[in-house]
Amino acid sequence: MKLIEVSDVVIEVQTVLSVLKSSESSSGHGAEILFLGVVRDINLGRAVVAVAYDAFAPLAEKTLAEIADEARAKYTSELQAVIYHRTGKLKVGEVSLAIAVSSRHRDEAYEASRFIIEEIKERAPIWKKEFYTDGESEWLKGHALCGHGPKKDHTHSKL
Repeated sequence: MKLIEVSDVVIEVQTVLSVLKSSESSSGHGAEILFLGVVRDINLGRAVVAVAYDAFAPLAEKTLAEIADEARAKYTSELQAVIYHRTGKLKVGEVSLAIAVSSRHRDEAYEASRFIIEEIKERAPIWKKEFYTDGESEWLKGHALCGHGPKKDHTHSKL
């Protein structure tokens, strides 16, 4: 199984955790963090019924792998990361993103997980379209190619 995957396959939490545990050198790790991004029913005051994610998977996976490598360089070379992002149309409550990290200590695992999600939001070439209860839909701004402002340092952000 892959450590990084962008596809229309339903994200199974047990699969993500199995891949994390089977990755190299995770046996000495005392911390595992799992983050799940889930489609919510309200965004910016609008009632949401579904979200569609679109991506060119090879480019998106390359970007996610680069982000995982940067997290290893920044926090610990022993960090293991599994990142799955779903594409296609998802209903409210479905998992769109799973990030699992493991490391020897909890602090670096928490920080690396936060770093990874913030970088994905800013840099990953994955597009998001929301569908609303009133029948309208809208593509949302996402990564840097959509014109976001200057990159922020998330190392000391409050959760």
